[in-house]
Amino acid sequence: MPQKSPFQIDIPATDVLSYVFPEGTRPSDQPIWIDADNTLNSLSPAQLLQWVKRLGVGLDRLGIGQDEAVMMYSSNHIFIPVAYLGIAGSGRIFTGCNPAYGVNETKFQLENTGARLVFVEPKFLDIVLQAADKAKFPRDRIYLFDDKPLQAQNGVKDWRSMLGSEQEGQGWQWRRMSARDSKTRTAALNYSSGTTGLPKGVQISHQNVIANVEQSIYMRNLEQPAGEPAAERWLGFLPLYHAYGQLWSITAAAITRTPVYYMRAFNYAEWLSHIQNHRITHIQTAPPILVMLAKRPETQKYDLSSLINVLCGAAPLSKELQNEVSEKCNLKVVQTWGMTEVTCSCLHVPGHRDDRSGSVGFIDPNSEMKLIDEEGKEVGPGERGEIHVRGPNVCIGYWRNEKATKETFDDEGFLRTGDVAVRDEKGWFWIVDRKKELIKVKGFQVAPAELEAVLLEHPDVADAAVVAMQGEHEELPRAYVVLKDESKGKVTEKDIQQWTAKQVAKHKQLTGGVKLIDEVPKSPSGKIQRKVMRDMVKRDADELASQPKAKL
Repeated sequence: MPQKSPFQIDIPATDVLSYVFPEGTRPSDQPIWIDADNTLNSLSPAQLLQWVKRLGVGLDRLGIGQDEAVMMYSSNHIFIPVAYLGIAGSGRIFTGCNPAYGVNETKFQLENTGARLVFVEPKFLDIVLQAADKAKFPRDRIYLFDDKPLQAQNGVKDWRSMLGSEQEGQGWQWRRMSARDSKTRTAALNYSSGTTGLPKGVQISHQNVIANVEQSIYMRNLEQPAGEPAAERWLGFLPLYHAYGQLWSITAAAITRTPVYYMRAFNYAEWLSHIQNHRITHIQTAPPILVMLAKRPETQKYDLSSLINVLCGAAPLSKELQNEVSEKCNLKVVQTWGMTEVTCSCLHVPGHRDDRSGSVGFIDPNSEMKLIDEEGKEVGPGERGEIHVRGPNVCIGYWRNEKATKETFDDEGFLRTGDVAVRDEKGWFWIVDRKKELIKVKGFQVAPAELEAVLLEHPDVADAAVVAMQGEHEELPRAYVVLKDESKGKVTEKDIQQWTAKQVAKHKQLTGGVKLIDEVPKSPSGKIQRKVMRDMVKRDADELASQPKAKL
């Protein structure tokens, strides 16, 4: 029998904009989205709503239809919540593109989403223009996007030029969605590799967003001490093109009216400085940041005493590292588990629990899970099984990819996650393994199939397979490459590694190295034998670890 969450909550059945701005309420004038470097540069919900309405007018005027995508290519700044809530709230689809992407990666997302409009931060304009030219995307549908007015560049205008006037914005009203529309209409397309294959657009509905915010806040406040909850202050350094940042730093911040201080890009010393100077109380993060807190000498130079809670997700976290940070920084580290396909998260340790077990906690409210073994049978407490999950936060499916959607959901509508867990009799879960192919680098997904496709474009490569090598605290992409006969002895492993680095975003680079082999192991049907590759990389990792000067 699937395990149901011990918690049940009411979830508003509406669109994201009506959720943040309920009918009959007055938006707050309190600054919520604040520039960490210049706190005078901020937006309150009331100000944000004015900008959202002007954006709605502009999208209507440009003829961007309902359920059509608008792509954002930007680092963090205080107007991204305007784009996210304005695009999705007006019935369009928001899709954020990783600003670390190169031309081909950007072209893929531009074409796959069928985006009708692009907002791009000026420093990334050249990449977007090259991608647009390759995709035959019209330049007059590209707009510069920043938190201050801009002069046109290369014929590309400031996004403010397409907005409605303040007066037009006052008269604009979005269409409030029915309960059915809330479940079936896509608010955001966030890209994921799922359990296998190339990156795919995950269709996140309005209900998905609302449900996961409500679930996450409920679990965050669970076991709250008696009395008035202390005021929180968050640091918004998680990228806002990604589900994790969208959920907490945009929507949850609006609902809880929590000030969130935005960093454009992550720098560890600046991050520590912002925690100290803005008296940050809570952060949402991933394991690589905890490694820094535990290991980097800069940690000792800053006053982090305001920080009382760290929510850690996006990749596995060892209980040893969790507890080291808890002790060293005198705070609670609580874990969460999720994936893009569940909007953001689906398991949480209660926010006020001081847990030292390495658990990812209870099932979120209104959701249910079952653990399935290799034979397809449901397992009981203490037994390993792949997480299958069903709930209001589970995505609609994959954008324009019916085959992948069918393969990902079972006959009962449960999402096959590819992550392997065990649970105990009390309903606590621990992540113990990963069944899916994807590699997690600093909390970001890397699809082996995508890197393999890039390697096969190299003129000297005949075949290739990519697999995760386990580093000290994270996974590293490692390639096994077969050279063409005429290239053997002429092309080195380093040559392949350096060439690949120029083709892909930084987190996709082959930091686990390249190894030249005679043949990629494949099944009779021609599929790469991933299990054989995992055994191969484990042997290599063990061998490298035994060499005193070797570095993974």
